Amino acid sequence: MTPSLASLAFVHGDLHVLEELVRTASGPLGLLVIFVYSFLIAFVLPLPSEVVLLANLNLGLPADVELTLVVVASGLGKALGSVFAFAIGRGVKESGPVITLLRKSPIDVVAWSERKTVELARKYGYAGLALALCVPGFPDTFSIYAFSVLEEDYLKFALATFVGSVGRLVVTLAIFALGFTFV
Repeated sequence: MTPSLASLAFVHGDLHVLEELVRTASGPLGLLVIFVYSFLIAFVLPLPSEVVLLANLNLGLPADVELTLVVVASGLGKALGSVFAFAIGRGVKESGPVITLLRKSPIDVVAWSERKTVELARKYGYAGLALALCVPGFPDTFSIYAFSVLEEDYLKFALATFVGSVGRLVVTLAIFALGFTFV
């Protein structure tokens, strides 16, 4: 069954609803929204993780403390989501029909991702995953799945994802801080 253009537009619209939900998240429930959003973008949603930085929790705490809570909730959500992606990636790795189908696509996604991922994994190991996830604006889902096919340690994988996710938000904040300094 091929999705129609209308159904794709509906899904795309729903994704913007999720982003808006994160932007308007407040209170303790807002932290849960950020956690769930980050969990989902780790393994299924190609959405920007940086949107969590726009949440205004209004917890009555200093702004730096609330921002730290947002970053930690997002990092934990993405780490847990990466464990699900890890399990799925391991299954795909062992699924002959999926790999065969991907290899027959016009662009050999498997060969390209294996080559790039193997380069990073060989050179940096789990630190390579953390570094790849520190790049603002790049979809996390691809990196997580690419690494999940090669790696075998769930705990190290989740830790690398947490570190990379937090690193990405810190890098994003630093870029904005530098930008605002020079404006």
